[in-house]
Amino acid sequence: MHYVALAVVCSVAVSLLLKFAPALRVDLQRMVLWNYLAASALCWGLLHPHFDAASVHGAPLLLALVLGVLLPSLFVAMGRAAQSAGIWRADAAQRLSLLLSLAAAFTLFGEKPQTLKIAGLVLGLLAMLGILARPADAAAPRGAFGWLLAVWFGYAAVDVLFKLVALRGGDFVVTLQLSFGLAFVVMGVAQLLRRARFDARSVVAGLVLGALNFADIDFYIRAHQALHAAPAVVFASMNIGVVALSAVAGIGLLGERTSRLNRWALLPALAAIGLLARAAG
Repeated sequence: MHYVALAVVCSVAVSLLLKFAPALRVDLQRMVLWNYLAASALCWGLLHPHFDAASVHGAPLLLALVLGVLLPSLFVAMGRAAQSAGIWRADAAQRLSLLLSLAAAFTLFGEKPQTLKIAGLVLGLLAMLGILARPADAAAPRGAFGWLLAVWFGYAAVDVLFKLVALRGGDFVVTLQLSFGLAFVVMGVAQLLRRARFDARSVVAGLVLGALNFADIDFYIRAHQALHAAPAVVFASMNIGVVALSAVAGIGLLGERTSRLNRWALLPALAAIGLLARAAG
């Protein structure tokens, strides 16, 4: 379980770095750009994607291209959500995107509904209503609701795209490498268009972000490999761990603005993840 714990810590650390980018005088978009250089290099060096005629021919290039555009856009949205709504609400929205993925499994992939999955879906949707609710404090930043929705829908879209990769028989590591590389190119073009200047501070922050981002993915994969007989345990521990740790960090340590409804929404969120994990097991 130590791999799960490390993945949880890395995931919350990513959210913290995104949240504090303005305080560190780091441009969010430039940080996301260099993040993908680090993630792409680490993917190449540690996961060893196998590029040959067969793997390239069988790679879902269109899906990789869509991911290359969606991933950096989503990272920026996650940063805005963490800054405006707080890391715990942003992380909860990210983790509860599995509800939309489940709905897609029912409607697009022909998965049969089960009682536990339906119960988890209902509880999770109730939790999202509470999490999305704006705190009563009139000084709360505007735009939080929209960024949280973008995170919720965006991560679900990424999950659906990777399911499509699996259904088409594509190599996950090859697709991940292509997506990271394309994301770097997309963000690079975006920075050229906005005439962004080179900023060493953003480069360093981006490389750290990329290392944490990749470590999160790598540790999660290793956790599934180590506990291959209990995938539901890994799934539940990862998602519940991130929601719980980000709540401790955001509410307990950083004093992020929350309403009573926001805080109570944590209970059905954790219950929904637990039910879905049990159904998956």
